[in-house]
Amino acid sequence: MRSKFAQRHLAPHVAGLQMWLYRRTGGRVQISAFLVPSLVLVTTGAKTGTRRETPLMCWPREDGSFLVAGSNWGQYAHPAWTTNLIANPHVEIVYRRRQWRAAATLLVDGEREAAWPVLEAQWPRYRDYETVAGREMRIFLLVPVELVPVER
Repeated sequence: MRSKFAQRHLAPHVAGLQMWLYRRTGGRVQISAFLVPSLVLVTTGAKTGTRRETPLMCWPREDGSFLVAGSNWGQYAHPAWTTNLIANPHVEIVYRRRQWRAAATLLVDGEREAAWPVLEAQWPRYRDYETVAGREMRIFLLVPVELVPVER
């Protein structure tokens, strides 16, 4: 979905459609989860303080943590959720209908470079989004710290 068509016509609708379906099915269906591992990231708005839910492709790690990357479909601007994480790294994540409080860390320098082979093993040529966007993608490590009881 690196094409200009996808950026212009698909990207603006996929997240909204996915969240509608996710809510409608009580968290049982996530469109992106049919293609790749996916989670819902719950952040606090950097400017508004409002709770924000964002469906994201993720990279689950053996230690129970997750990597997420702010490709924003190859758009020039960083996705808003990355700004929210920088402002408030205390988040919630929902993965496979389980919800955790988690801590987010922006990967920099060597840690960021070490993450790329992991990301591209799951999604080949994923780093091409940096070229298309003309910016360095933000990559975060999400570490669950507490399971949150959720009624569904």
